[in-house]
Amino acid sequence: MDRFRAYRITNEGRVSASFADMDESQLDQGEVDVDISFASINFKDALAATGRMPIIRRFPCIGGIDASGVVRSSRSPRFKAGDPVIVHSHGFGVSHHGGYSPRARVPADWVTAVPADMTLQQAITIGVAGYTAALAVELMELNGLAPGKGKVLVNGASGGVASVAIDLLSARGFHVVAATRKLAERGYLEGLGAAEVVDAGSLQVGNRPLESAVWQGAVDSLGGAALSALTRTMQKDGVIASIGNALGVEFSTNVMPFILRGVRLIGVNSDNDVALRDHLWHRLGTDLRPRHLDRIAQVHSFDELPEMIDAVADGRIKGRTVVQVRA
Repeated sequence: MDRFRAYRITNEGRVSASFADMDESQLDQGEVDVDISFASINFKDALAATGRMPIIRRFPCIGGIDASGVVRSSRSPRFKAGDPVIVHSHGFGVSHHGGYSPRARVPADWVTAVPADMTLQQAITIGVAGYTAALAVELMELNGLAPGKGKVLVNGASGGVASVAIDLLSARGFHVVAATRKLAERGYLEGLGAAEVVDAGSLQVGNRPLESAVWQGAVDSLGGAALSALTRTMQKDGVIASIGNALGVEFSTNVMPFILRGVRLIGVNSDNDVALRDHLWHRLGTDLRPRHLDRIAQVHSFDELPEMIDAVADGRIKGRTVVQVRA
């Protein structure tokens, strides 16, 4: 019986996480077995492992909502042993054992082939965060976003989704304004393609139903009051992609931005069907391929996982935090 070490989240009176010895009999059901090489630490992962939010749906659960690796065996005709793949979304790392383990067994519909000429490390640097950014860009462009029509705001700019969004939007010719409270990261954000870097605190606006129209588009990682302000400061036919809730899950607005300016507020969710996921990963390997993955990624050993989870939970990182699960 193949044994391995995994990072498992438990709840015995309180939520905690630690390394544990496991064997393949403890893996969940699925058609595809994957030898995992890399995983990442998303903000959701950090909140789950620290118990700061009730994210995990079953205990114990191996954490990690995305991972890249090589197919070990497959009972699905879509994959064969040796295929490089990425796994993310659905219940992975939440209600189904996730990526903080050298072994995973998952449903075939959760698995996507890594694009040609892309390494496993590059794939996980994109990961669920980059996939979400790509989906946001595609949906915004389908709803009228176009270069030359105005500025595009990306808030929470040093985070994982936002970092990739800045990269993708700037490559497509948009004037990207990165909003952050971490102004020390100005060089990092400009290196990703931000035309302007502004203090997030400077974007506070009044409480009128409509404020001055500033943004053609916005990728919002924050929710709460930030999203409320955005709805009232969009240009005519402006597009907002809502991808996070770092400031809160509730926001207030009014109908005026929508009926007088035609503002579009789009929710972005990564739990998509196979066809859409394959389509977007194809684009992430071609016309939406991020240009600055080396700048975005910070790579750490598997042993450093607990320390880096705390750093991500506390907001002490930028970009994408990658963990090398298998040396």
